[in-house]
Amino acid sequence: MRMKKMRFELPVKIIRGGTSKGVYIREEDLPKNREEWDAILLRLMGSPDKKQIDGLGGAQSVTSKVAIVKKSDHPGADVDYTFAQVSVDKDLVSYKGNCGNISSGVGPFAIETGMIKPENGMTPVRIYNTNTDKIIIADVTTDEDGVVYEGDFAIAGVPGKAAPIKLKFVDPAGTLGKGLMPTGNAVDVLKLPDSREIEVSIIDAANPLVFVRASDVGLRGTELPEEIGPEEEKLLETVRGLAAVKLGLIEDYTRSAWETPGIPKMTFVSESQDYTAINGKEIKADEISLCSRMMSMQKPHPSYAMTGAMCTAAAAVVKGSIVEQVLREGTDTQMIRIGHPGGILECGVDYRETEGAPEIIDTFGFRTANLLMSGNAVVRLS
Repeated sequence: MRMKKMRFELPVKIIRGGTSKGVYIREEDLPKNREEWDAILLRLMGSPDKKQIDGLGGAQSVTSKVAIVKKSDHPGADVDYTFAQVSVDKDLVSYKGNCGNISSGVGPFAIETGMIKPENGMTPVRIYNTNTDKIIIADVTTDEDGVVYEGDFAIAGVPGKAAPIKLKFVDPAGTLGKGLMPTGNAVDVLKLPDSREIEVSIIDAANPLVFVRASDVGLRGTELPEEIGPEEEKLLETVRGLAAVKLGLIEDYTRSAWETPGIPKMTFVSESQDYTAINGKEIKADEISLCSRMMSMQKPHPSYAMTGAMCTAAAAVVKGSIVEQVLREGTDTQMIRIGHPGGILECGVDYRETEGAPEIIDTFGFRTANLLMSGNAVVRLS
């Protein structure tokens, strides 16, 4: 018996947001039944397949992302945005956590699709992220005709220059509903399967991250992605899985890649030091506040997640945290410079000192975006 197939055209835009690239979709163009979304997004991106040869994905976690946007009924927001991380090689779509880089394309998408009317000079777009229940304010360069993509601002990990987009994550702490320090501690000790103990800081701002000293996992902190092999990946995923158990996200740390692949995000840090970025640029220790490397969907991130930068900025003001321990002395928390594989990412934090954890008012940073394609994607479902 021949299986009946369904074929339809889905209006999409492909936008490079920060150092990621994603497919942006109006929510009204997807089924009202969200249980049908996964099959569509997997087919759209060509997953599961390491090459994603039969879809729009780019065979890396940073190019296998989807933003779903609609006009908002949420108080204080212009649009609602749901982030979907589509696994490259697994039959899996994760809606846990947000992507700050993809967030930088939401404002332009909302303006391009007529959800927001552009202003002359700059258009603020208030974005409600459904994944984290948080507001992000994106200041998008515009004129009366729409988004202005051309500019003279450069970000590490993206060739050329473009117009800056300021992203401010308002009241970013506690996306899991457990506050900035969800375990109540600036530092926790995790016991590895081989009985070794390792110190981590689990901080939740914009997204939950688990930070570990690079030296505690046998790394320098200056590695480029290709220098992190299978054994290092396995150890880092074990640490992340144990942190996920501690957060109550899963019960079995060995299931972390399947049950909570996107959060907490694994990050290893070190004091600032000289290193060579992916593009061959020499980064000097005195140019940066710390060295940091992130994992994305169990693989080394080629640059740095924007939500990761927001959480790193928040962790920098948590007394005793591993990030605060390695931060260059005298760093201005309005200008934290993270040295990552692609270069340097600048970010900052506004906060108040309080009893226990600091109150994070907002975290902020700058990205760029570029509209790459507008049209219809053909989706075939069997």
